[in-house]
Amino acid sequence: MPYLTPMFSGTASTDIRLGFGIPGYAHPLMAPVEWAELTRPGTPLHWVVLNVADGPGARPDPHCLEAAGRLRTRDVRVLGHLDLTYGARSFGEVVSDAHRYLDWYRVDGFSLGRGPTERAALPEVRRIVTTLRALCEDAHVVLGHGTHPYPGYAETADQLVTFSGPWSDYRWSQVAEWTADYPPDRFCHFVHGVPRGHLDEALRIARWQGAGTIYFTDRTDRGGAADPWEAMPGYWDDIVSRVGTGVSD
Repeated sequence: MPYLTPMFSGTASTDIRLGFGIPGYAHPLMAPVEWAELTRPGTPLHWVVLNVADGPGARPDPHCLEAAGRLRTRDVRVLGHLDLTYGARSFGEVVSDAHRYLDWYRVDGFSLGRGPTERAALPEVRRIVTTLRALCEDAHVVLGHGTHPYPGYAETADQLVTFSGPWSDYRWSQVAEWTADYPPDRFCHFVHGVPRGHLDEALRIARWQGAGTIYFTDRTDRGGAADPWEAMPGYWDDIVSRVGTGVSD
């Protein structure tokens, strides 16, 4: 398999300790079990995305306020979801959403979904991230490209999502050579449709490709008709145990 043949010498290693980044469960009323599980002691969580209504919504949501508050009491980072629409969304719209997240939910940072990947868009994304950091001290910023972007983005945010997609693509994926210049805690992989029987293989790929933050699920997008991240995987207890103890067979 391609991931077993590194193209470079760098951070690729099976010794990487992984943790979870939760891309955004369904609304707490629709997914109460999922949100409750996130407060279980010992779960290796790096952060959780709060996506109220494809953004912060029009007014504070009491159920989301409660869910975010429970996570904060467990010292779990809560990130507000900001949609960049691949660079098409205006600076003012993005910053306005960020203000609402901070005012209503006291988020610890932001996950910028559908981020552009090309070099030409980098200055505007850098401007947005700089503004977010000015609004929120110690903001944790994740750029959700879903693929490997122009390398300059790695200097802009705390983390980059360099893979987001199905297991059928992930198992044959290759890591970009430039990622070897950065530590694993800079990169995130989100993979849906991972069968339970391939969980060990998926974890090995993440470690080998140098991703420190992951989210794997057996849910699928049903050909683009569903959100695979809105519910926890059927093997949640299993993967929490494996990641929490650093198991990688």
